[in-house]
Amino acid sequence: MAEKEHVKPLAPASVRPSSDDEEAALYLKKIHQKKCIKCCGCVLAFLLIQIIVVIILIFTVFKVKDPVINLNGVTVEKIDLIEGTTTPRPGSNMTLMTDVSVKNPNVASFKYGNTTTTLYYRGTVIGEARGPPGSLKSDMGNGILPMTSFTRVGGRVKMLIIKRHVVVKMNCTMTINITSRAIQEQKCKRKVKL
Repeated sequence: MAEKEHVKPLAPASVRPSSDDEEAALYLKKIHQKKCIKCCGCVLAFLLIQIIVVIILIFTVFKVKDPVINLNGVTVEKIDLIEGTTTPRPGSNMTLMTDVSVKNPNVASFKYGNTTTTLYYRGTVIGEARGPPGSLKSDMGNGILPMTSFTRVGGRVKMLIIKRHVVVKMNCTMTINITSRAIQEQKCKRKVKL
């Protein structure tokens, strides 16, 4: 008998992938990669748009604007005059009422503590102390009283995570008519310190 050839058995078909299966797996892998790239691109585009919107808002809507303070008026509440004249009685007091307003033009909050308004007469504080003796009479004799005021408002503007300290100062000069108890002339200058 002829020698039997030694034949090796073939491997089962389920173990060896066919070339069609390899092509299908490669095709699915490419599709998966394209989907991942598209998904990452969409996420990056969305984040980029959000960053641009936030930057635009910071420089427009959320831009910190200076608070505005105004001296709305000064009225003479009480003054003791010599009857029939515009001259005050010797040693008399005068009460002035000042109306100061603060407007916040910001979208966010503006917190401030105590504000200070000081009234001056010819460079001397008269809101807390008396003016120099004898110098009020000459101005009051003609019924006109020149005054200046100084107002300081310090506070903090808070927008999202941004906090900014702001101090607004206002100097006003005014002429008060003693007879009518009204302001004849008023000029104010504002200064903001960040």
